[in-house]
Amino acid sequence: MKLESDPHSGANTVTGYGEGYVEINKVPYQHAVLLSSNGEIKPWPVASFGELQGEHFSQIASLKPELIIIGTGKRQQFPKPELLKPLIAAKVGFEIMDSQAACRTYNILVGEGRHVLLALIVEGDA
Repeated sequence: MKLESDPHSGANTVTGYGEGYVEINKVPYQHAVLLSSNGEIKPWPVASFGELQGEHFSQIASLKPELIIIGTGKRQQFPKPELLKPLIAAKVGFEIMDSQAACRTYNILVGEGRHVLLALIVEGDA
């Protein structure tokens, strides 16, 4: 089944993903991003999964989404539980998956009209 976003909806969607980049609304980004369906596309100061700190999760919790999809790079990796405390304290649901799966899931949820935030680590040669 082919999934396509509605180009007239005005929602931010992931239009491509590959080694060292993510494409949002047909514009490539070569760094980690925070992306909500209807907000601005923000750089996320995380170059790799190993750099994640509690402050990164505090930053995304402060945006108050309904759900957060966290893309951890080429493979699914789980942050230490203490790093996730800001999300738990804010009572924000979150899912952790590899970045490619996170992009697909984000697009599906945006298509359903959900207020979702994608926190995406982009790995590889830019």
